[in-house]
Amino acid sequence: MAVVGTGAAGALVAVQLCETAARRRTPLDLVLIDPAAEAGRGTAYATEVPEHRLNVPVGGMSCYPDDAGHFRRWLCRHGESTVTAADFASRHRFGSYLADTLGRAVIAAHGTVAVRRLRTRATGCADTADGRFVLRLADGGTVTADGVVLATGPATGTARWAPADLRDSARFIAAPWAPGALDPVGADDDVLLVGTGLTAVDLALVLDRPGRTVHALSRSGLLPRPHAVAPLPPVPPPPGLTALPLHRLRTALRRHVAASLRDHGDWRPALDGLRPAIGALWQGLTDEERAAFLDRDATRWNVHRHRMAPATAETVARARAAHRLRVHAGRITAARPVDDGRIAVDLADGRELTVAWVVDCTGPGLRVDATTDPLWSTLLTDGLAVPGPLGIGVATDAGRLRDARGATSRALFTLGAPRRGELWETTAIPEIRAQAREIAEAVLAPLTRAPHPARRRPTDQFGLPLSTHAAAAAAYRSGLARVVTVRAKAAEAFARSTALDPGFALGHAALALLGHECGVDVDVHRELADAQRGVAERGDERERSFVDVVTRRIEQTGPTAGADGDRALVDHLDRHPVDAFALSIAVPTIAFSGVGDLDGTLAQRLVEHTAPAYDGHWFPTSLLAFLRQEQGRVDEAGFLATAALAAEPASGHAAHALAHVHYESGAHRAGRDWLDGWIGGQGRGAVHRAHFSWHVALHELALDDTEAVRRRWFAQLAPRQVNGVRALVDSGSLLWRARMTRNWTGAVPVDGVLDAVARDLLERPATAFTALHSAVALTAAGDLPALRRLRAHAAGADAVQREVIAPLCHALEAVLEERWPAAVDGLRGLLPTLRRVGGSAAQREVVEETLLHALLEAGQCDAARHLLEERLDRRSSPLDRRRLADLPS
Repeated sequence: MAVVGTGAAGALVAVQLCETAARRRTPLDLVLIDPAAEAGRGTAYATEVPEHRLNVPVGGMSCYPDDAGHFRRWLCRHGESTVTAADFASRHRFGSYLADTLGRAVIAAHGTVAVRRLRTRATGCADTADGRFVLRLADGGTVTADGVVLATGPATGTARWAPADLRDSARFIAAPWAPGALDPVGADDDVLLVGTGLTAVDLALVLDRPGRTVHALSRSGLLPRPHAVAPLPPVPPPPGLTALPLHRLRTALRRHVAASLRDHGDWRPALDGLRPAIGALWQGLTDEERAAFLDRDATRWNVHRHRMAPATAETVARARAAHRLRVHAGRITAARPVDDGRIAVDLADGRELTVAWVVDCTGPGLRVDATTDPLWSTLLTDGLAVPGPLGIGVATDAGRLRDARGATSRALFTLGAPRRGELWETTAIPEIRAQAREIAEAVLAPLTRAPHPARRRPTDQFGLPLSTHAAAAAAYRSGLARVVTVRAKAAEAFARSTALDPGFALGHAALALLGHECGVDVDVHRELADAQRGVAERGDERERSFVDVVTRRIEQTGPTAGADGDRALVDHLDRHPVDAFALSIAVPTIAFSGVGDLDGTLAQRLVEHTAPAYDGHWFPTSLLAFLRQEQGRVDEAGFLATAALAAEPASGHAAHALAHVHYESGAHRAGRDWLDGWIGGQGRGAVHRAHFSWHVALHELALDDTEAVRRRWFAQLAPRQVNGVRALVDSGSLLWRARMTRNWTGAVPVDGVLDAVARDLLERPATAFTALHSAVALTAAGDLPALRRLRAHAAGADAVQREVIAPLCHALEAVLEERWPAAVDGLRGLLPTLRRVGGSAAQREVVEETLLHALLEAGQCDAARHLLEERLDRRSSPLDRRRLADLPS
């Protein structure tokens, strides 16, 4: 497959071809043809001027139609951690993103897709007798391909609008984006930009300086409108617009815009809501109506539809206010040189502008038959392509070129600007990325072989079939074994499975889940999108159900999202009880946050329901041990945990359950000694070693052993030992508990913990469990502004964050502001709801510790005494006995 052009359109096609071919294991030779030094930039994104910003917010510029946040996450990983979906990135930055995404896709597809880049230009294309295509190259070579994608971008403008004297003038710059085109412009030279669209705006930013006047001229004299600083959601248009003739369509759209102004105070949501329907609206018009639109409506449409970034609009407004930028409405009729070397331009209304330079900013031409590109000229001359409606672009059928006979090409494609005659709006990234995916599908669908029906699929260790090959299945089994034993390097094993088979949905789903709930360093939403695409192409009912469960957990939105996701998981386990990964997700022991407490015993019922399918395996026994201690059935939990450890001494679930048994029964010395030994022995490979160390420190805290707590923290829980979510959940919470119990005097070293945690994890956590520990760590750091930002995030997140975490943040704000009665009221009211957050009672106890501290600070000694007595009734604790004895009688 040959892709001609590696600007945005070509790069997006190449990404989709690489990823889809790799996912389907379809061998492909891909040739990228473009003289540019770097793929992905083209003309639009090669500019290095920082003020040249995208005219679409970051949230609309992802390479992937099914992953809107991909570009924002890329920016966050590359030094712009505070960027939001509503921000406007620089165009050069976006070019870097395209190049990096393509590079990663090429690397990931290595072994399935062979990629060559030819640094030259395609100058012609001819078909062969066997249905292939021969591309002629500017360097004299040729490329023969089974298929060709023409990703050539917008046609070059011809400046036919300009009088001959102007076109022939040395003071006329016809191609302003060509390297060095503006170098001759002197520091004090006045400049006339012909055109007032986004190209003119970009060049006005480059040329603006004190002492120079930049003139911008167009027939309308209208500049692009700015985007809103705080954009509103799109407003869908009324139904039935596509059936209307143009005169009635104008009326309906005016009413649509007026309604948006009336209801929202802004016209932009109305136009944004039209975007998905623009292609259908354009195709519903006759050629006469399209011509009328171009004559009467296109200019106003363009200035409202293709807007400036707010920062760009502010800069333009300042330049206009200072009279360094002057905008004119008019048409050039003649041009002539004047004595001082400048050029005088005559306008149709009799005015004259004398400037040093005239720059063509009218943008690309619409008519393909006016192009000077030898490739397209050859295609049109030979009948392999024909002009589109009104001569705009070329005629296609879903991206396949139509020839002079009206037939659709089997394997000659185009996308983006050449399809403008048929689609009108087709030059922006959201449209081009969707077209790129359609082309990849059209190219590869005939080449993808259906799986052999008699082929036996490999299975996981519990007998469930896996839709992959043996090598990837072996890597997946290794990852699953590490998940059920809570051992390290599960993510590495799953990543190995997807590297061996990029279309293996369960491997991607596992990585997405580990990133979402355990803080593993993966691109969660990219992995999830890959899982969804993979399972749609080749996945059985069980795998589709599992990916749906993972999707619901990651994309929790709406008031019932968490409950809906839990029900989906329960239904999945009803149908597939031996799905050990799903059972791991459902039971909140140590690795995952588990199901919500829908009826008080849901996790227990799940384990008891699925256990018979495991035929005595130690795995469900270890989970049940943890649940029993949460229910207060400590002796039974100890028996079950011991039995599971006898069968699998490395079982992290069983060891974790036994750690809780020792803590809840008050056997702190025995628990400290046993767990210390397990960590140094069978637990050496545990993925959550920091959490087991936290449990040992919890015993030491209960023993009121201040020095042991400090030694434990520095040796096993300080940031140099722990990073990411574990630093937040274990290291941060221990510091706060030690401070609340006065086992840590002076400032606690929590700043290092915060530095070890990504800012998104702190202030925009995905789960309520993580959010609780974020709130605790930020309180320990005394960071009141960040705590308030976390509260704002929680208020707009899932139901548990809204109803538990947001009030918790509010109560902790009172702690930081030493408003102790308010803190007591807030924290006390939250205690009954904390189970909804997930995790263990020992982890959630940090809120109770904070309440006890607030009671003491508020002077409510009787309430503090009552709480301590309740705690001592639950379990022995030298720490609580000391605190009770210290209370005034």
